[in-house]
Amino acid sequence: QVQVVESGGGLVQPGESLRLSCVVSTSMFVFYTMGWYRQAPGKQRELVAAFTTGGGGNYAESVKGRFTISRDNAKNTVYLQMNSLRPEDTAVYYCNAETTDSGSVWGQGTQVTVSS
Repeated sequence: QVQVVESGGGLVQPGESLRLSCVVSTSMFVFYTMGWYRQAPGKQRELVAAFTTGGGGNYAESVKGRFTISRDNAKNTVYLQMNSLRPEDTAVYYCNAETTDSGSVWGQGTQVTVSS
């Protein structure tokens, strides 16, 4: 069974940076479409960033120019570099793997809180 585990969340001040990591438990990772989502209290889960079929990044308008998604296939890991964080970025961030064999798999989430 494919497992997805996020890490890297925390409490930061506005303007600071964080890097989230998501490790997938199989080398089949290289074939998976990966994305980051977030869910703030009282709101629906929304796409933050994901890889397109062409390999580039697709970003929510609210994070364009501040967040960058990347992946390291040798480490079965996808990253979300978040710069210039704002209070409205506060949410639980989830990693998603669209797998070739196990459907859509979600991690447990990691909390990001941006507050002064």
